[in-house]
Amino acid sequence: MSTSSGPNSPGSVPPIDDWNRLLDGKVAAITGGGADGIGGAISELFAAHGATVEIAEIDADRATATVDAVTSAGGSARAHVVDVRTVEGVETFTSSVLDTHGGIDVLVNNVGDYRPLVRFHDSGPESWEAMYRINLWHVYAVTQAFLTPMIERGGGSIVNVHSVEGMRGFPGEPVYSSMKAAVAHFTTSLAAGYGREGIRANGIGVDLTQSQQVDYITGYEDHENLWESWAPVGRLGWPTDQARVALFLASDQSAFVTGHNIPVDGGTKAGGGWFFSPGANRFTNRPKTL
Repeated sequence: MSTSSGPNSPGSVPPIDDWNRLLDGKVAAITGGGADGIGGAISELFAAHGATVEIAEIDADRATATVDAVTSAGGSARAHVVDVRTVEGVETFTSSVLDTHGGIDVLVNNVGDYRPLVRFHDSGPESWEAMYRINLWHVYAVTQAFLTPMIERGGGSIVNVHSVEGMRGFPGEPVYSSMKAAVAHFTTSLAAGYGREGIRANGIGVDLTQSQQVDYITGYEDHENLWESWAPVGRLGWPTDQARVALFLASDQSAFVTGHNIPVDGGTKAGGGWFFSPGANRFTNRPKTL
């Protein structure tokens, strides 16, 4: 399968040429914003729409690459090489951003991972804690650190990137999916509690999107014809697809939208989701054969 053309190439995302700069003058903090995936796409798109982007990223090379991409395109970005799974990492990131700007206008909690994958019958406190730290704890910690300064600044938008697996049953790893469900409900409850303070909060339930974490191409090069079965939109998702929804939720285009969790999944949640393959004796969301 080629990644440069065809229905499953990045170019399959329809171009949008007539948008105004939707985040001019805004400060946006993005966790995991240096990755070559959803976080990086959000950072670059936000900067292209005029935001000053502050990135938390655990990998120095990815952080540098994203900042370079933003600045070479004329945008403004700064990276903080930190681990937001830790108290120290959150404090370093949030205090540096607040010392520089006094507050923020947009927060994107993007960090998350299903790895290390430990099936529930083999799991225990150590793997549960790992899932908690990378998928839920930092969402609480980073949001809490920025919330009051955001309110004092006049309000803002919080976008929590989670997973469609938190919005449906996930047979593969119930601990992971329960963390994602917690992020989704935290989002809804945050919106209900702080809307009168000028805070909007919405979530994105990701699925079928090519990223460093989930490779939907390798091993499936000869099965492009099955995308019409796997996703109602008939194609693979790309980080740009997620970034555009995040931009909408971050901007005033969604000024009357709060408390919602939007599946950005090509229709998989609506269309069904997981299938059991007797031949492989496992569940899959991309059956080659049943």
